[in-house]
Amino acid sequence: MAEVRAQLESRPQTGKSLGIAVLAWVLTAIYYFYQYSLRSAPSVMMPQLSEAFGVSALGVASIVGLFYYGYSPFSLVAGAAMDQLGPRRVLPVAAAVVGLGALLFATGRSDVASLGRVLQGAGGVFALVGAIYIATKNFPASNAATLVGATQMFGMAGGSAGQFVVGPMIGGGLAWNRFWIGMGIAGLGIGLLLAVFLPKEKQEKRLDNWLSTTVASFRVVFSNPQSILCGLIAGLLFIPTTIFDMVWGVRYLQEAHGLDYASAVMRSSAVPFGWIIGCPLLGFISDRLGRRKPVIIGGAAALMACMAWILFGRTGVFPPYVVGLMAGVASGAAMLPYSVIKEANPPQFGGTATGVVNFLNFTFSALLGPVFAWILQHMSGGAGRMEKEHYQVAFAPLLLGVAVAIILSFFLRETGPAARASSSRVVQGMKA
Repeated sequence: MAEVRAQLESRPQTGKSLGIAVLAWVLTAIYYFYQYSLRSAPSVMMPQLSEAFGVSALGVASIVGLFYYGYSPFSLVAGAAMDQLGPRRVLPVAAAVVGLGALLFATGRSDVASLGRVLQGAGGVFALVGAIYIATKNFPASNAATLVGATQMFGMAGGSAGQFVVGPMIGGGLAWNRFWIGMGIAGLGIGLLLAVFLPKEKQEKRLDNWLSTTVASFRVVFSNPQSILCGLIAGLLFIPTTIFDMVWGVRYLQEAHGLDYASAVMRSSAVPFGWIIGCPLLGFISDRLGRRKPVIIGGAAALMACMAWILFGRTGVFPPYVVGLMAGVASGAAMLPYSVIKEANPPQFGGTATGVVNFLNFTFSALLGPVFAWILQHMSGGAGRMEKEHYQVAFAPLLLGVAVAIILSFFLRETGPAARASSSRVVQGMKA
């Protein structure tokens, strides 16, 4: 496997082919930005959605959380589709599905909106898997973590924009459904751009045995214990962002700390803004060190400290935005398992490996989102307004989850460039 990786890394690229690869990656990263903005936008319009759908805030949270019921299982479909069909055949359709989901969400009917939210997740997952597939297939493996982090940077830029850009728009009087109609049209437009500008790929695989090939790739990746560890670690490190901040963050700051709506939106959006910094930064540090594990463990420890302070610390000790920003930077470590799983599996299963880690990762969000909502409802006794103590009890398990991720990280096999180079030297010495 090491020899195959070395060949892939040393494979020359012409200026033209490199330029085409960059264009393909940028377009797909923009698609990822778009879908992540849809993922986070509901957090700044919870009262409007509650009124429109005729359900409580907890009911809205359940509808919003359906995103992950599409996102999680279709991670597997996206990974296999990239390996079997390539990005050009898959990504334009997926982007159009996200746009359709946004239009359905704009109807104001809870049942139709629920279907739309599932479609947003099902189509949205292709953006991340596709961008990572393009980046790792066309650029040197020694920059893998940096490129994966840069990909996630686009996503979290969208997540941050879905709060600090959309929040003022809604606060300024923009109707919530007009926002979703506009985003639906944008999704259809992105699908068209991808269809026009994504380059054609030389088909290297026969599609007549696609089923057996897909099953074999899943068997290889799922039977690797390192794959399972990567999914568990990523999932435990993502939950503070996907559930706590992007669903409950604004309301927590309003109800637990008495902030006005605009201030709560800005402070909550500091977390995904931190991802914009942390994902490429921690990826770059990992590539420079040639190690993955120390950066994952260090980032997770910093994330746990920040989350503990957000839930239990005193206000006014740190300047506004600092703790949320640092939490976002630290949680950028959650993307490193995406590099590890690709390095721990055969390179020809790169798309499948990304799909598997994404599936395991966001299965946590899909399953645990309703659990946290139920705990909040139970603690508050169904009250319309919740207290700080209710949030502390409901989300304290996040700290335990991050601690478990740190422990699991010690069982990861180091796959960074330094470890691979050391292993290669050992093998050469044995041959000599």
